[in-house]
Amino acid sequence: MTALARHRRLTRIWQNDPGFRGNFTSVNHTTLGKRFMGAACFFFLVGGLLAMLIRAQLASPRSAFVGPEIYNQLFTMHGSIMMFLFAIPMFEGLAVYLLPKLLGTRDLAFPRLTAFGFWCYIFGGSMLLVSLLAGIAPNSGWFMYTPLSSTLYSPGINSDFWLIGITFVEISAIAAAVEITVSVLKYRAPSMSLDKMPIFAWYILVTALMMLTGFPPLILGSVLLEIERAFGFPFFQAELGGDSLLWQHLFWFFGHPEVYIIFLPAAGVISTVLPVMARTTLLGYGWVVASALSLAFLSFGLWVHHMFTTGIPHMALAFFSAASTLVAIPTGIQIFAWIGTLWKGRPQMRLPMLYLLGFFATFVMGGLTGVMVAVVPFDWQAHDTAFITAHLHYVLVGGFVFPILAGAYYWLPHFTGRQRFFKLGEAAFWLVAIGFHGTFFAMHWVGLLGQPRRIETYSAEAGWTAINLISSIGSFIMAIGFALILIDLALQMLLASRGPRNPWRAGTLEWAMLTPAPAYNFASLPAIHSREPLADDPQLPVRIARGEYYLGDPVGDRRETLMVDTVSGKPEILVVLPGNSALPLWLALATGLFFLSLLIKVYVLTPVALLMMAALALRWVWQLGARADEGPAPVGCDTRLPVHSEVDRGPGFWGSAALLTADGTFFASLLFGYAFLWTIAPGWPPETWLTPSLTELGAGISGGAIAVVGARLAGRRNAGGATPLPGLLAAAAGLALLFGALLSLLLRTPPPTGHAYAATLFVLGAYGLFHAGLALLMVVNLWRRHAAGYTSRARRAEFEIVRLWADYGAGVGIVSLAAANLAVLP
Repeated sequence: MTALARHRRLTRIWQNDPGFRGNFTSVNHTTLGKRFMGAACFFFLVGGLLAMLIRAQLASPRSAFVGPEIYNQLFTMHGSIMMFLFAIPMFEGLAVYLLPKLLGTRDLAFPRLTAFGFWCYIFGGSMLLVSLLAGIAPNSGWFMYTPLSSTLYSPGINSDFWLIGITFVEISAIAAAVEITVSVLKYRAPSMSLDKMPIFAWYILVTALMMLTGFPPLILGSVLLEIERAFGFPFFQAELGGDSLLWQHLFWFFGHPEVYIIFLPAAGVISTVLPVMARTTLLGYGWVVASALSLAFLSFGLWVHHMFTTGIPHMALAFFSAASTLVAIPTGIQIFAWIGTLWKGRPQMRLPMLYLLGFFATFVMGGLTGVMVAVVPFDWQAHDTAFITAHLHYVLVGGFVFPILAGAYYWLPHFTGRQRFFKLGEAAFWLVAIGFHGTFFAMHWVGLLGQPRRIETYSAEAGWTAINLISSIGSFIMAIGFALILIDLALQMLLASRGPRNPWRAGTLEWAMLTPAPAYNFASLPAIHSREPLADDPQLPVRIARGEYYLGDPVGDRRETLMVDTVSGKPEILVVLPGNSALPLWLALATGLFFLSLLIKVYVLTPVALLMMAALALRWVWQLGARADEGPAPVGCDTRLPVHSEVDRGPGFWGSAALLTADGTFFASLLFGYAFLWTIAPGWPPETWLTPSLTELGAGISGGAIAVVGARLAGRRNAGGATPLPGLLAAAAGLALLFGALLSLLLRTPPPTGHAYAATLFVLGAYGLFHAGLALLMVVNLWRRHAAGYTSRARRAEFEIVRLWADYGAGVGIVSLAAANLAVLP
């Protein structure tokens, strides 16, 4: 087969559906990555417009530009959009677009999951924009502190838009984190070991793992607060045994890692682009990877950094202050590695390099003020002043926006296949840099003079007028710079001439393909033995196009790629990916209907939406797999590999493991909330305790144990060629018994509106009940698929997946029963 014939055939297999339908059925990572980034840019424009309105209000004392209510909505929506609808989705889009190209594979692990996450992001963001246009946007701050966001002080629907809309968007983030984690660990070019991975992939992997463990506490907090607002469960009401500080703990469990979740992908861009601009390799690759891992670990020990003024014990203040300063060490390692890279190379002052230098100047200043606010006495003085706002923007804009702009200009030729012609980017950089520092350096100043955050007006006698005017003028200069960047990027995409494939002479794999990228990425998957394979072998693109490597000869209409050993990169499994589908869109619409029914409080639609979601999820799963054994298939390079359905641990197992990591973090956060209220909250003990039932607990433990043993028995019998029905029946019976015990717990729980104790017990029981029911549904569905011929002695992958979920359902069900019954034993 010629290279041209191979290109045409692979394009036909991997391309989007033609016409209008293709806009809704595409699951290709290149298309979805561009859509993520395009939507994030739109939300950035909206958030930037809100920032301009805020600065217009503060430009003069006693301004009547907007009133207090509108101003509260403006700053709440500005922060929410920039954090949840711009920063996270922008790096998700970049990762979705780039990772398969950098890793030498054809797509991400779960293409339909990527599409589902994109539609959830669009629908959730649209909810927030509708609230803004309707004048009922969230108005309690992007941090939604209780009791200000509770029903007593925020009785309208404003806070509900935030709680439900942001939770909807967080589903998208969790989907992306699962996708990225499995893709980086298992979907790489053959022989690409962990120590040969591109540095960007390391950063994105660390970020995805942080998302799996950092986002669930926020989702839990949002769920608890919405339940309190909708049904009166008093999780955060001190007079009924709740505590408003529980919200702060759950929020900042997420909120401080969130800063590093935003920074680390940008640091990955720096570590990728900077060596190319310096014509050298990255200094200290191993140290940089270790520092990224250390930064991720340490970031989860800093959440009380944001709560120094809440009256926590002095010993805790000292611990978290030390931890907050300690985090400067891994950050400093990365900064010095980048400086060393510049020192050993020959830097070229091209446009991406200009933005990287802007990053150095801005982020280092933000880091220094971060060390300042990590010191408790200083934080007590500066807390909730404009100084903190300025510090946050120096870290986030310096640590994310400048690197992302460097990456945008660096990879623009890859997106478009065109070379730069118009030179607006340099002028735009200076406008952005000067405007930014004019805006936020002045805010540091006025913050030290005592101006609080989140105020809509101030008196002329305060002495802040000139500084605020300077800050507002700087913000509009910065806005002009960002507008020029958008114009420049649009001109490059639409009008610039075709350029060379690799204009930067980079060594990473994404430049070894056609630009703009074809739908299939690589005509054959190359074997990789270094971090810069293109630099080692300039003829690599030709060899790939000729099909000299793996999967060079397409089979039928199948979308094929490879799974590899996590550490060594040795090819292990042939994966057949699903094609274009409208299922992700329909499932996102059903999920949106569920959240919308809660938002507008039309609860009759809630079970309808849940049934739709369940039906679509079953349809999603039913389309996977085959009804005939295939055996090891040829994949090129004299290698034969088993298909993913004929192994014990295929893509579904690894995806389930990643998703259950997030789910387990959610459950651990719920247990933390239960323990926190029990030991810290006022109003304990409650007047009415749950009567302990050892019978209920025993039934739950017995059911869980039977379910675990039955799931394993089903897998072993199937692998041995016998019927798995006895094992599946045992697993179903055990899960049904556990389900009954948890239902008994819910029915015996005291009225959950009377005290936070009963409310927490109810949520614990409902969580366990849901997972026992979900595992039971999966067991029944596996029996149906076995009866329909989708499993056999060879096609055994589904048994491991169901076993994993049965184990988890049994485990959390038993722990929920134990937490409810054992805690009140005499």
